Amino acid sequence: MDFQISIDDLIKRTTDNGSRDFLVVDVRTADDYRKDTYPGAVNIPLAEFRSRIGEVPSDKDIYLVCYTGARSDEICLYYDPKGYHMYSLKDGYHAYLEYKLTKMMDMEDARESAQEKCEKSIIKKFRKQIWSRFTKAVREYELIQDNDRIAVCISGGKDSMLMAKLFQELYKHGKQNFEVKYLVMDPGYNEINFTTVMNNAKLLGIPVEVFKSTIYDSVADVGENPCYLCARMRRGHLYAHARDLGCNKIALGHHFDDVIETILMGMLYGGQVQTMMPKLRSVNFPGMELIRPLYLIREDDIKRWRDYNDLYFIQCACRFTESCASCGGTGKGSKRAYVKALIKQLEADNPYVPANIFKSVQNVNLKTIIAYKENGVVHDFRDNY
Repeated sequence: MDFQISIDDLIKRTTDNGSRDFLVVDVRTADDYRKDTYPGAVNIPLAEFRSRIGEVPSDKDIYLVCYTGARSDEICLYYDPKGYHMYSLKDGYHAYLEYKLTKMMDMEDARESAQEKCEKSIIKKFRKQIWSRFTKAVREYELIQDNDRIAVCISGGKDSMLMAKLFQELYKHGKQNFEVKYLVMDPGYNEINFTTVMNNAKLLGIPVEVFKSTIYDSVADVGENPCYLCARMRRGHLYAHARDLGCNKIALGHHFDDVIETILMGMLYGGQVQTMMPKLRSVNFPGMELIRPLYLIREDDIKRWRDYNDLYFIQCACRFTESCASCGGTGKGSKRAYVKALIKQLEADNPYVPANIFKSVQNVNLKTIIAYKENGVVHDFRDNY
């Protein structure tokens, strides 16, 4: 299409001279625009574009940036007959992100310094918030034993990438009584997301091993709740591949906020008190165990570590939700997103709320519980009344 423009051409046109006979417009959400955008871009979210078209000059070249290029293509098609000179960035923001990552990878010194800065920040700047809480979880919940062979499962997001670096630092500074395989499963990522994952692994010095599956194709025609089925299938594939590699454990990047959100979601929507356990024996894969080493680390601290090191991770790898701000059931309108916002609101009034939610599943007084289940058997308070 003649209105599409590559990232190289966009950079050339917007940096060749000081002229401002153009305008770059980022049509993604305001939240994603604030996180990162093309240099000099203004934000007019897609949902507001028609009502704010008066802010778009018709006498300048307009370069549109969306998530993947699809939405900006549609805008160009609509406004081209109306006299606007609009161009759509091919592959959208993903193309710009890949350009930045590739540029960093081409700079050997920058790559080394980025890795060193990242590792140093874990041990020093974020020692209390991240490193100490990681080692406390490993120690308190006995997540690692002698001769463990652990598959550290990397999805490409901030949580799993940090987890991989923490394992590297633990091996470097702690007891070297375990082995690690850094595992990336490609369930059908688009090319941009897969490239981003691999570039970040190289940038951070994580020696990943990749294996492919067809999970995205398998759940493509599922009508209701494809995310639940996809998550179960991904975990099964990870267990199976880790077992084939001789591993006895898989490590997932769920953090403290995932835990407390799960507690509250179970109460509000499931009518039950339960949580995400720090470790779990597999039922379908005997001898295998799942561990969650980020169990005590707050999500905001992970974000601060990411931003301090100027790192850019994929937020949504699912092909069905590529234009969402996030994935894993946290998009706007989801129950988890609502619970996440609710906890934030309560925390603003009382900073102890998150810790109290977490403690609630550790301070259970069975004498004040009407009924509880143990090994599938229901026990009622009247049994011993």
